[in-house]
Amino acid sequence: MNGTVREWIDKAEGDYRTARREFEAVDSPSYDATCFHAQQFVEKLMKAIMIHNKVVPPRIHNLAQFSGLLEPLCPELDLAIEDLNHLTTLGMAVRYPGESADCNDAEEVLQICDRLRDALEPFIPRG
Repeated sequence: MNGTVREWIDKAEGDYRTARREFEAVDSPSYDATCFHAQQFVEKLMKAIMIHNKVVPPRIHNLAQFSGLLEPLCPELDLAIEDLNHLTTLGMAVRYPGESADCNDAEEVLQICDRLRDALEPFIPRG
């Protein structure tokens, strides 16, 4: 695996740890940050897979669109479009005033994040 792919995976893992840490914070958890970083985690894993397969990822944040781009590279990949859309919507909406996540939103997003991680795992380059 090349260094760029490794860096995308490392950055993704950092987002995952941040999402979990914010959700589990005793004092002033940021559920918005949980949702944002969960979306970023999945997006960066998808980008790592694309780059590993010599495809330049577009500068978008829509996980369903990324899934469509991954289909020719990973035909066995099976991602629930509802999960992708929900994670994209919530992860992006909470970045701006007017939208906020609560504990239930954050918990649901982390469950989605874990399901997507499990589905993407076989396609993530190792080594």
